[in-house]
Parts: sequence; C-alpha cells; structure tokens
Amino acid sequence: MPRIRHEHTRQRQDHSGQRLRNEHTIASSCEVRGRGYWTGQEVCVQIHPAARGTGVTLVRTDLMPENSSDKSQNHPRCNASVTHRIDASLRTNLVSGSAKFQMVEHLMAAISALEIDNCIVEIDGEEMPALDGSCLAFAEALSHAGLIIQASPKKALVIRDRLRVGSPTGWIEVVPSNKGELFFEYQLGFDDDTPIKAQSFSIELTPDRFIREVASARTFVTESQACKIRASGLAGHVSNTELLVIGDSGPIDNEYRFSNECARHKTLDLIGDLALAGVEIVGRFTSYRGGHILNGAMANALFDLAQTQQTQSRTTKLQSFRRTA
Repeated sequence: MPRIRHEHTRQRQDHSGQRLRNEHTIASSCEVRGRGYWTGQEVCVQIHPAARGTGVTLVRTDLMPENSSDKSQNHPRCNASVTHRIDASLRTNLVSGSAKFQMVEHLMAAISALEIDNCIVEIDGEEMPALDGSCLAFAEALSHAGLIIQASPKKALVIRDRLRVGSPTGWIEVVPSNKGELFFEYQLGFDDDTPIKAQSFSIELTPDRFIREVASARTFVTESQACKIRASGLAGHVSNTELLVIGDSGPIDNEYRFSNECARHKTLDLIGDLALAGVEIVGRFTSYRGGHILNGAMANALFDLAQTQQTQSRTTKLQSFRRTA
C-alpha cells in the first residue's frame, strides 16, 4: 500500500511536549472518480496543491455564477469549515450560497489524517463519490501525490480541560493528551434489536496508522435500513458490494475487513467531521454512540474554543510586548 511521503519532516515539540509542524500541501494533483450513494451521479474529484493559509477549499466546477459573464472564472466555492455545515441524515453536507457539497466526511477524513492543510478540491457534481463506502481511494490518491512542507506553522488547538457534548445515551468527550498525541476511541452500541454487535476501536492517529487501520473501513447499514432507503426511491443503484449491508448472519454478499469494522468506520466519520474545526487538535477523544449530528456539535465547540485560545494568545503577546517596550 502506498505511504504518504513526509519529506524532511522532523517533528518538533514545545516545552509542554506538544508536537509542532508546519503546514502541508500536496506535491502534485490527483483524481478520484465514482458515483454518489444518494444521487447516483458520476462525479470526478480533482485535488490540487494550494498556497499556505488557503485551507481546504471545495469548488463546484459544474456550476457558474449567475452574475458572471466570464464563464472561466469564479466557480462557486466553499471553505471546508464547520461554519458552512448543515445537518443531514447519515452524512455531512456543506453549503455556501449556490455551492453545495454532500457527504464530505470521507474526503475530509483522508485530507486531515494525512496532514494535508491546504488544497483546492474541484468537483463536477454535488455529491462526493461513494466508492466502496470507505475513504481508501482518497487516501491512496493523496498518498501518491506526496507532501510539500510550507513556510507557515500549523495552528494547533491544545485541549487543556475536559469538553463534552451530548447526553447520557450518546456523547463525545475530549480530554487533555498525555504526550501531545491525537487519540480516538469509539464505542458502538444500539438500543434496538440489530444484527450489529456492540464493539469498539481506538487509535493514536498518525498518517500511516490511518491508512492501515481506518481508511478501508466501510459505510454500513442494516438490511432493514437498506430496504427502507431503497423503498423511498434513494440509492437504488447501490449494490450490497458497495457498502456493508448487515443482516442477521452478517454482511450480505460481502465480508468484514475487520471484526470491528463498524466502529472503525464511525471513527473515520468522526475524524472527517472534526476536520471541519479547521485546526490540528491535540487531545484524546472518546465517542459513545456518536454520529454526524454529535460530531458536528463537537466540531462547533472546538471551533469556538480555537477562536478563544487564539484571542487569548494574541492578548498575552500584546501584553508581553507592552511590558518590554
């Protein structure tokens, strides 16, 4: 399996043990093609290098602005930020004006876990390709593209106090890290009668571990959920081999890649959804029966916390400057 190329990446640490690094972009453009689960539309995703400070920008190349006479410029675009997130069933969507993007979590998980901070993502449709229900194709394409280290430090959000969102029946919590790491634990369980057994997964996240242990974990639904979705007129083109459809005896027309593949995929979704907070996080996450709605609530909380920390840091620097002036 291809591995991400971290060229000249010697990790540094500050006095508290926090891992420090510069921003990254990809070294060359890459492309992934496929059909969306919900729309069935064939779509092409092209990911390009971007300048430092750009962040992840999504561009709808199939749309033109109504008020522009220059058809070659200004395709509708959206920053991959929780500020543009909207709630949706079983997926994460982003909207900015006419620029709408469905099911961005798998792409964002690969971009974030492989430590790609700046890129332009051009898409000729609204929905990201579903592929096999995992983000492995995105991870492999980005891995082959390689990395370039850029001359700006990556903003980090260091968790200093426990933060929790949710309720007793489902929650996400983050606490300070032990040694500057980013750690995820997911605990899966359902109240109703379901063929999906209780399971868990945990990982101290690095690019290599993500590719080996998370990227290939696939979207899953129960057989009854799949029947209801198809009966509503959606996803009729999706076969049982394009995701995990789980019946009483296990996956239908398919096999598990891991005994706890469902918990691993929930971790993948969590990583992708939290990437919308826009900062590198230093902390330890535990999700108990969390999904996209709770992930979004935590991403919002992290975004707000990052804004507060940055304001406090600027104030401290200004006060220090005034004392020494």
